[in-house]
Amino acid sequence: MAGLSKGAAAALFAAAAGALCLLLESSLPWLVKFPAAWVLPATDWVGAVMEWFLALIKPAARSFSALMYYPMEAANYVLSNTPWPLVIFATTALAWILGGVRMALMAVVGLGFVLASGYWPESMNTLALVAVSVPLALIIGGGIGILANEYPRIRQPVQALLDVMQTVPTFAYLTPLLVLFGFGPVVGLIASAIYAAPPMARNVLLGLERVEPEIKEAAVMSGGTRLQQLFQCEIPSAGQQIMVGVNQCLMAALSMVIIAAVIGGFDDIGWEVLLTMRKAQFGQSLLAGLVIVIFAILIDRMSGTLTQDRRQKHDPRVAWGILALGVLVSAVFWGSVQQPGTYALFNPVADSVDRGLSAFTSANAEVLTALKNNVMFYVLLPIRIGLDQAVLPFTWGFAWTPAMSLVLFAAGAAAAVVFAVRGQLALGVMLLIAAGMLETGISQLPWPFVLVGAGALAWVAGGRGLAILTVVLLGTILLSGLWERALLSLYLSGAAVFACAVMGGAIGLVSAVSPGVWRVVRPVCDMLQTIPLFVFLIPVLMVFQIGEFSAFLAIIAYAIVPMIRYTRHGLVSTPDEMIEAATASGATRWQMLKDIRAPYAAPSILLGLNQTILYAFAMLVIAALIGTTGLGQSIYLALGQADVGLGISAGAAMAILALIADRMVQGFAEERRKALGL
Repeated sequence: MAGLSKGAAAALFAAAAGALCLLLESSLPWLVKFPAAWVLPATDWVGAVMEWFLALIKPAARSFSALMYYPMEAANYVLSNTPWPLVIFATTALAWILGGVRMALMAVVGLGFVLASGYWPESMNTLALVAVSVPLALIIGGGIGILANEYPRIRQPVQALLDVMQTVPTFAYLTPLLVLFGFGPVVGLIASAIYAAPPMARNVLLGLERVEPEIKEAAVMSGGTRLQQLFQCEIPSAGQQIMVGVNQCLMAALSMVIIAAVIGGFDDIGWEVLLTMRKAQFGQSLLAGLVIVIFAILIDRMSGTLTQDRRQKHDPRVAWGILALGVLVSAVFWGSVQQPGTYALFNPVADSVDRGLSAFTSANAEVLTALKNNVMFYVLLPIRIGLDQAVLPFTWGFAWTPAMSLVLFAAGAAAAVVFAVRGQLALGVMLLIAAGMLETGISQLPWPFVLVGAGALAWVAGGRGLAILTVVLLGTILLSGLWERALLSLYLSGAAVFACAVMGGAIGLVSAVSPGVWRVVRPVCDMLQTIPLFVFLIPVLMVFQIGEFSAFLAIIAYAIVPMIRYTRHGLVSTPDEMIEAATASGATRWQMLKDIRAPYAAPSILLGLNQTILYAFAMLVIAALIGTTGLGQSIYLALGQADVGLGISAGAAMAILALIADRMVQGFAEERRKALGL
């Protein structure tokens, strides 16, 4: 392969592996389906080890659970028994201090909506969980970040641990937590703290690493001890980055509210969302989901002000006045105010939503069914099981034949030759491989081809080390017996990521070209990024009911935002001198976009793709509740059966897929940055 580019060599190697599997398929069927006799009982092994370990630490865990019960109950008692006018006025006073009039009005309107919805008691229970889990997550995450900063030897393992914690689906570690701590609100609290700790740890470590050397030297020269240097100089200097961690920690804890409700059995707003969804009361479910969205937006905006360099100061006397007014109103009307859970002013609206939805789905049943079936039969199903199995007289009006496969492969080969003549051999071979994958289907791909193809792609992205890591990690999934479920997860997340890349990239492009479009798109993106995962299921369930298509739409809705943001950011951040040079040379607007902005934005767009992939995998498990198969379904079933081995194994398999995709995309992004001299 001398004279070939790295990409062309990898593509030819993968194509050769695929062709070999295709030719030997009939004589060596084990090339297509991994023999069951070769599968190791890894799930049973993991279950046995985890059960032994959990039994060993269960007494300490139960003691910790009993200890955490008291602050949980205390926070719940205080928030539930504090008069609602005082809570609203106190929050408004804090909002005034942090953001002035606009934020204070946001707090009043938001909490007024919560009160009017009738979900005030459940909301206070939710805030009690957040109020205890967030400090716990801040202590754990901050301690991990400081420890990794102080001992460089453990920094790499800590980074790897944080990667694993953020890529393992949340449902996967709920199973061992359920075994350890039992059923109840405290286990939901602990799950929220564990999920929210990694963002804090990352930002503390990042902030301490970015402290200016001059500041560290000044602290040493002043004769301070190491603790004094750390807590009096370095941590205050890293304060802005640490506050970013606090913001992300708060949002992560709140996003776990509904997930924690699955195992918490707690009368909070997350449980209300689950309960109303199960009863198909979509109006009430949407109303409860909006309450969570309001809390997410308020917490995000209020804590986000703490990350700003130059935050505008607001008169604290106004805040004290608002608080005093709240105390006065609460005292005067203590016995006459209506119980906050009895307002329910939006119940007629929720009922109208249900009736309107029923009328809409009835009136447009044919159109909605046609849309769902068309996407399923003509897009998703061929990607999943291949054209040779998806094209049937029932759906397409004709049956797929071997001759059609030959025509498809011939077209792919012709395209490969054309691109090879033009000097783009890698692209041509990749088109041929894509034709073969479309004919076969992702879930039916021969396992040697997947290992070789993924290894070759990893070699191009990150070298030999990443290629070996990729093949070894995928080999563990293969030997564990989770291969077919992993391919099903890869199919659905891959289809959703592709849709996000196309649609999100287009929206990001238009937003970069038109500031007016961005003014409309930006608040929508802000809202989508603050909505907890479960809430995305509500609108698609309302319209399309349970099924794989609904899960596909939910994943797209959650994962598309990073693609939009990073694409737009990359296109508008081109250096002024490059724009001036292109303008001086007479480049048109389209030429400037295609030849200047797009190449410069490539690393940013790739990072957006990276985040989209991680978001898609995160949503995949949640989408298992409404009709997906694969690893997400296995994780959810393991939670219901308290099967620690299956939960951990399936969660680890999904984390492996996400980790490999993450490392590959990061490798390509780094390569583009080096090519641009960044």
